[in-house]
Amino acid sequence: MIDARFFQTLPPGSGVITTEENPCSLLQFSLVRLEPGQSSQGHTKGNEAVLVVLGGKIRLETEKEDFGVIGERANVFQGSPWSVYLPPGTGYAMTAAEGFPSIAVVEAPAQTGDAPFLIPPNEVETGVWGKKNFTRYYRKILVNTNRKVERLIVGETITPSGNWSSYPPHRHEVDRLPHEVFAEEIYYFKVSPSEGFGLTYHYTDDRKIDRAYPVTDDSILYIPKGYHTVASAPGYTTYYLWALAGNHRTQAVSDDPAVGWVKKAEALLD
Repeated sequence: MIDARFFQTLPPGSGVITTEENPCSLLQFSLVRLEPGQSSQGHTKGNEAVLVVLGGKIRLETEKEDFGVIGERANVFQGSPWSVYLPPGTGYAMTAAEGFPSIAVVEAPAQTGDAPFLIPPNEVETGVWGKKNFTRYYRKILVNTNRKVERLIVGETITPSGNWSSYPPHRHEVDRLPHEVFAEEIYYFKVSPSEGFGLTYHYTDDRKIDRAYPVTDDSILYIPKGYHTVASAPGYTTYYLWALAGNHRTQAVSDDPAVGWVKKAEALLD
C-alpha cells in the first residue's frame, strides 16, 4: 500500500501542479507545465526558490530583470538544464517560448538571499558516483557556490538501465556535524522510455517508515527523514531532480550500517 504522505504522482494538465500532501516542513515543490504561448506568474514571498527548466524554452522575467529566453534541452535526459535562483520577496513570470515547456520549482524558507541569478548548463558540475551496477551520473545545479544562498541545494541524477542510485541507502535527519546533518529532501522522477518504471525504497531504523514504491513519470518522493535509494528497471533509465533544505547549507550523510560497507569497497571494484 502506497503511503500518500511520502510518495505521490502529479496529475496531468497544464499550469502549476502540486501534490495533495507534503510531509516536509521546509521544502516545497511544484511543477509548471505550459502550453504554447501560455504564461504563469509566481512570487517567492518568504522563500528562496530555484527554477529548473526540465524541457522546452521559456521567457523568464522578474520584477527587476528580464532573463530573456532560457532552456535548451528537449527533456531531462538530454544534458544539463538552465536554472534560475530567486531570493525571498521576488515576483516572476514564465511564458512558453517554444513547445510545451515544463519547469520544476523548489522552495524553502529564507530570510535573505542573493539577487536573482542565472545558472546556465556550463556552470552545472557533472560527474559519476558509484561503481559497477550502482554507477549513476550527477548534475550539481546549485551545490557549491559563492553566491548568497541560505538553504537550497539542488541537482539531478541519471540512473542507467538496471543500476542502483543513492546507494548505499543513506539518511540526513539529525544535526551531528561533521558526520550527519539534518536536511529534508525531495526526489522528482522521470523515466525513459516513459512507459517504464523503477523502484525507490524509503525506510527508517525503527521501520516505522518502510515502503518501496514504483517510480514512474512525474512521481515524487518526499523525504523528511529516513534512508532512501533508487533502482532503474532493466531496459529503462530513470532521472530524478533532488533538492535539499536544512538548518545548515551543507551535505553530510549517514549510510545504512547494514550495507554501508559497499561504499568502502568501491576501490576494489575497478
